[in-house]
Amino acid sequence: MNSWSTLVQLVGTATGQTLIMVFFSTLFSFILGAPLGVLLCITAEGNLMPRPVLHQLIDRVVNVLRSFPFIILMILLFPFSRLIIGTSIGTAATVVPLSIAAAPFVARVIENALLEIDRGVIQAALAMGSSTMEIIFKVMIPEALPPLVAGITLTIINLIGYSAMAGAIGGGGLGDLAIRYGYQRFRSDIMLAAVIVILVMVELIQFIGTRISTALAKRR
Repeated sequence: MNSWSTLVQLVGTATGQTLIMVFFSTLFSFILGAPLGVLLCITAEGNLMPRPVLHQLIDRVVNVLRSFPFIILMILLFPFSRLIIGTSIGTAATVVPLSIAAAPFVARVIENALLEIDRGVIQAALAMGSSTMEIIFKVMIPEALPPLVAGITLTIINLIGYSAMAGAIGGGGLGDLAIRYGYQRFRSDIMLAAVIVILVMVELIQFIGTRISTALAKRR
């Protein structure tokens, strides 16, 4: 097998690992972060269900989790990853810290998107006798879709960066390829290829996210 085919194979495998990590960590981070974001919004003073104590508690938890550098958080979560996955290294294990690291970011994205909604729209729904759940799912989320899509796009891009950092401590993917095969083995071609693929992924996701967000904004 020549060096070119070896390079293509290595980059292809690492790209697949990165896509798997980003996809599942995006999914799980929204499962974890979306309820927190909604609660942060509706429990704020003057909103649907003002609960100052609960709001402050969630706010503090989100701030603390967001303050942790990802590498440190990933190391701290090694035992938790091992408990869930059975190992603390590799693509599957990396999804756990990626999801937890991105969840507070997702919570803030959703909170800010929901807070941007015109209060008149919510008041109109309340006047029509809509329940809290109906307002959240039928009024607030549909109204906030453009900034939500923009937030999802930014979350995915951040997770691509996190996944690359995870490669430094056995996370697999393009970051691991760049470090183990590129930097440590003095293969600048492999490192360059990994960086180019990451840049292309980021640009493509940003392009798609911007187009979807703009299209949704025009329909409002």
